[in-house]
Amino acid sequence: MMGGSELRFLAPFRGEVLDVPPIWLMRQAGRYLPEYRATRAEAGDFLKLCYTPKLAAEVTLQPIRRYGFDAAILFSDILVVPDALGQAVRFVEGEGPRLDPIRSADGVSRLTLAGAVSKFDVVAETVQRLRQDLPHETALIGFCGAPWTVATYMVQGQGSSDQAEARLWAYRDPEGFEGLIDLLVAASIDYLDRQVKAGADCLQIFDTWAGSLPDDEFDRWVVKPTKTIREALRELHPDVPVIGFPRGAGATAVWYVSETGVNGIGCDTATPPFVMSEAFDEEDVVVQGNLDPLLLVAGGEKLDERVDEILDLMEGKRFIFNLGHGIVPQTPPENVGRLVERVRSKG
Repeated sequence: MMGGSELRFLAPFRGEVLDVPPIWLMRQAGRYLPEYRATRAEAGDFLKLCYTPKLAAEVTLQPIRRYGFDAAILFSDILVVPDALGQAVRFVEGEGPRLDPIRSADGVSRLTLAGAVSKFDVVAETVQRLRQDLPHETALIGFCGAPWTVATYMVQGQGSSDQAEARLWAYRDPEGFEGLIDLLVAASIDYLDRQVKAGADCLQIFDTWAGSLPDDEFDRWVVKPTKTIREALRELHPDVPVIGFPRGAGATAVWYVSETGVNGIGCDTATPPFVMSEAFDEEDVVVQGNLDPLLLVAGGEKLDERVDEILDLMEGKRFIFNLGHGIVPQTPPENVGRLVERVRSKG
């Protein structure tokens, strides 16, 4: 097996600038692939798919077989953590996740990290399978949802457009809300630690709803928890890079990088490529991003032009090509192939 020091995906984290950047895509395993839909049907329930190592490993491998991405990302879901902590989580077909809302310190007190170990170990078994079955040249990314983003689902009871219930709790009772965040920080450290021990080469922390907070709240609920997780992982696994993805962070993304100590910064679609190219020059960080997922649906010459523009602006930088958010279900698989070919033809 190729050692971590030799994996092409990890080269930018070693300080190397590649003529052709590594490429992987968020949600590269998903509903746009017919083979995923078949495996999903076999599993029946979405959480069952996440908690069945054989099937979770299979869907992780499917886009690697098709496209040969430089990295695979563990197939799971950010809501595995609240589920493992004891909050009831279910997925409603066509509607998304549903949780029994937690909106007080009493609700937090009913959750327990002690009971999470068995479910975290099931996910670690998926990582072990992948470490064995992935091509030797393919890196494996583990992940978790950031405490703030996971908390928004736990408090709201589902996804929301404005994360209002979590924001209101954080304003009205910051100490009580901090109890939930602290629990999620501890759970995330343990969860990611187990993924690395099982074979993950790199980690990504998804803070999908970071952009809903003003700067002072962003510091308390996004930056500080992520910094705590990053520092703990540096002690446990000093050679494993961590990518932060504070979607919607905008101008605070540079501050996020400098304060948290992440090794990579995922840039969302709203971040102009010239900002990706220039804003992080003073930081020791790999930049990842940021093609619009809907442009990948549209395809054609416009896709080619935008890919070329991003590659031109990121030339000479430590860069990983990705989307600004996850692949959407209506994406034609052939457009993903066109993207990969376009990126790799530029060397």
